[in-house]
Amino acid sequence: MSNDQVTAVRKMQQYIAEHLKEPITLLALARQAGYSPWYSARIFKTLTGKTPFEYIRLMRLSEAALFIRDKESRVLDVALDFVFDSQEGFTRAFSRTFGITPKRYMTEKPPISLFMAYPAVASYKAYLEGEIAVDKETSMIFTQVVEKPRRKMILKRGIKAEEYFAYCEEVGCDIWGTLTSIKEALGEPMGLWLPERMRPDGTSTYVQGVEVAEDYAGIVPEGYDLIDMPAAKIMVFQGEPYDDEIFIEAIAALRKAIEKYDPRIYGFKWKEDGIQFQLEPQGYRGYIEGKEVEAL
Repeated sequence: MSNDQVTAVRKMQQYIAEHLKEPITLLALARQAGYSPWYSARIFKTLTGKTPFEYIRLMRLSEAALFIRDKESRVLDVALDFVFDSQEGFTRAFSRTFGITPKRYMTEKPPISLFMAYPAVASYKAYLEGEIAVDKETSMIFTQVVEKPRRKMILKRGIKAEEYFAYCEEVGCDIWGTLTSIKEALGEPMGLWLPERMRPDGTSTYVQGVEVAEDYAGIVPEGYDLIDMPAAKIMVFQGEPYDDEIFIEAIAALRKAIEKYDPRIYGFKWKEDGIQFQLEPQGYRGYIEGKEVEAL
């Protein structure tokens, strides 16, 4: 897949995000991509795994679910806002996708598997497998130590995974959507590398999870674990903002900087059995990773 094709799909994704509450035609998407409607639909499915209209429907349903979760609104109004012809059609689509009716979800608000619309990329896995070398250096890194209180985490374990793609192959790539739907979350979902002390036998180093309060008593999705997270000091690294097209270079550059970093400058050392985490790469804020430290 060429860079031009990846860019074309990203333009279609951006158009969809900006017009989610309006009718969207394949012709309009093709104009954004600069290709014929047939070819635009073909490369879109190749890079996203969904046809344009499957993608649009799942995005609308997921955005509608978050709206229902957080706002007081009638189901009919939500259905019409997200371009469904009727409340009945919206309810059927919502129920098929999430396994719960909109009215019941409005009342109970359980975790559900939202669709996450990741930007199209073609080469991240190749980079992780060593097929692409990246030599970019970061020109600016913001560093701070964050005090984390005692809390809990809802997470999904893999089997042997040590990084994102292996994890997806073991447990699937829809975990982020479920974590995002948890209303009581203290922050955004994260990928984590867990130390041995936090890994039962036969489970992966890399997991995905979201933090919740220490007294959390809500629903834990089936197949997920709820674990205690002790108070910790986390050194957080945030790179400079970047164009989403070069997120591979942004991740690699920040990790290279972390490897070279000496926390003793600020009176800390890496905690030998500490956690490490990453947040979703988003170019506007720079790539973010955190690593546990302890005072010297």
